[in-house]
Amino acid sequence: MELKAVKFDNQQSQSFVADIKSRVNAYFDANQLSRKANGAMIVKTVMMFAITFIPYALILTNRFSPWEMLGLAVLMGIGMAGIGFSISHDALHGAYSSNQKVNTILGMTFDLLGANGYMWKITHNVIHHTYTNIQGIDEDLEVSPLLRLSPESEHKPIHRWQHIYGLAAYSFSTLNWVFAKDFTYLLRKTLGPYQNVKHPPKEVAILLGMKVVFYTYTIIVPLLVLDIAFWQFVIGYLAMHMTAGFILGVVFQLAHVVEGPEHFTSKNGDTMEDAWLVHEMKTTANFGRRNKLLCWYVGGLNFQIEHHLFPKVCSIHYPAISPIVEQVAKEHGIPYHQHTTLMDALRSHLRMLKALGRPEAVPAPVAA
Repeated sequence: MELKAVKFDNQQSQSFVADIKSRVNAYFDANQLSRKANGAMIVKTVMMFAITFIPYALILTNRFSPWEMLGLAVLMGIGMAGIGFSISHDALHGAYSSNQKVNTILGMTFDLLGANGYMWKITHNVIHHTYTNIQGIDEDLEVSPLLRLSPESEHKPIHRWQHIYGLAAYSFSTLNWVFAKDFTYLLRKTLGPYQNVKHPPKEVAILLGMKVVFYTYTIIVPLLVLDIAFWQFVIGYLAMHMTAGFILGVVFQLAHVVEGPEHFTSKNGDTMEDAWLVHEMKTTANFGRRNKLLCWYVGGLNFQIEHHLFPKVCSIHYPAISPIVEQVAKEHGIPYHQHTTLMDALRSHLRMLKALGRPEAVPAPVAA
């Protein structure tokens, strides 16, 4: 693949970069802690699998009414989102274990849920994490033509109403992912900054093979086993996906498309005005840092600042290093965007959607 992308001026803010790395490293060294998963993370992993696959097994027993199976399908959706947050995401970043084989195996949970880990590592780990909120490069800003998530994105008349229908649109994100998104990326010759994209045959085979596995256990097996009408199955299947899609869509959008984080635009070959770490601070936000249940469930993704700065550190540690990052940022005059609660962040996101729904939205800064 050919790479044509913007660069960052890493000669800037060297003292901030050095301080934040040294202080976070000092925390782990002083407490003799591994930067990878601990016992609590392993327990959470088991629980997320249980929340997802115990309801699945119960549904297949045919011992429950359609309404009870609908509730179990919703619970499966909650578990699927939890696996994505707490297991797949960390493993695909190489943050779950110091043993790469363990990360690879756990990263396959993403494929088990119908998505594709290889494609995710390109579009998320590399493109989104490197070029966060840069219109035309960050693929996360172009999730749907129904949504305008950057002031430099094309405005369409329907976007005037996106603050009303946006949350509902997120509910369809996993359906789009497992049936369309990965295939679309597979066929594209341009992905973010990458030109003339060619994928290894092995990865293509894994993508197609795991899609078949997912379709088999979530569609074919239930249709063969369950004693319910087809329309009842469809409702349950949609309930599962819409639950997972809504949770995943909302959590990821609250990290970058809220009031505070900046958006940028650039032409290939330009240089951003900041060092990369500072750019991540300017374009990312945290939320609900004191909500223990939220922190547990979303795998630390409400600590997106820490995640973007230290993506190879397991998310179980983000609550502990967050005050360190905030203090260093304050000392160096670097922004630390955050919303106190989940609802504060959600309201901010809706206000942002409304603002971006107007054609006169303020343009994003341009690279120097």
